[in-house]
Amino acid sequence: MIRERPLLSVQLSVGYRTKPGVLKDVKLEIAAGEIVGLVGQSGSGKSTLAMAIPRLLDLRKANVTGEIVFQGEDLCQKGESQLRAIRGKQISIVLQSPLTALNPALRIGFQLREAWRAHATGGGAESLTAIRAALTSVSLPSVDEFLARKPSQLSVGQAQRVVIAMAILHRPALLIADEATSALDAITHAEILELFGRLNHEMGTAILYISHDLLSVAALCQRIAILNAGQIVECDTPKAIFNSPSHPYTRTLIGALPTRPEQAPDRLLTAALSASETALCQK
Repeated sequence: MIRERPLLSVQLSVGYRTKPGVLKDVKLEIAAGEIVGLVGQSGSGKSTLAMAIPRLLDLRKANVTGEIVFQGEDLCQKGESQLRAIRGKQISIVLQSPLTALNPALRIGFQLREAWRAHATGGGAESLTAIRAALTSVSLPSVDEFLARKPSQLSVGQAQRVVIAMAILHRPALLIADEATSALDAITHAEILELFGRLNHEMGTAILYISHDLLSVAALCQRIAILNAGQIVECDTPKAIFNSPSHPYTRTLIGALPTRPEQAPDRLLTAALSASETALCQK
């Protein structure tokens, strides 16, 4: 049987002048349409990996070695103009703080139109159609009144949905969500998890979902990669991670979950898989 080529295959080491060895020969693959979670403590290298994949690290400060093979091509061998054609179109990223990701001085509609024009030549009518469709897909109003708002007139949850709408305007093959729910309240957190799952199902977009929260990752992802001290120490299905973790660090993460000691791992996983639905029912 011929194994299908992954959408993304990373083998990467990254260090900074003041902090060498942030990532140490990290190996990660993501198939087309797959949702992979990346879990690790602060400082483990999660955000460095998120920024390294679309080649957003400042190479004047970071030393990057290895390869980032996306759709069969090594992004490390591409120039900046080639990378600009990929970023935002084939690979999009959603960061932790939506209110800093958006320009506070510019209206939402203008920022979405600029994101559209970066990779499309269609006129105003075509861009407006795409923008309205993207806003609708993330459960936001697509009316002119909403497009005329500035980021300060949005809730944090609405702002994050705008950032996600901007990220999916061109239906990317890969969406990187770096702590995209950590600034949200519990209900909005669950809604955004459900949104990522729905976008994956409807658009076929692969997602790298990065979080501290092992339970939310288990609720969303088909595989979980555990990052510890710059290395992926374990990568498996949520069921395998919870029921038979192979690395001591993974066992420590599971042991730190706020559950009763007598709870079996399979019950933890059941709770994780229903977390999003439970929170939504409380709304």
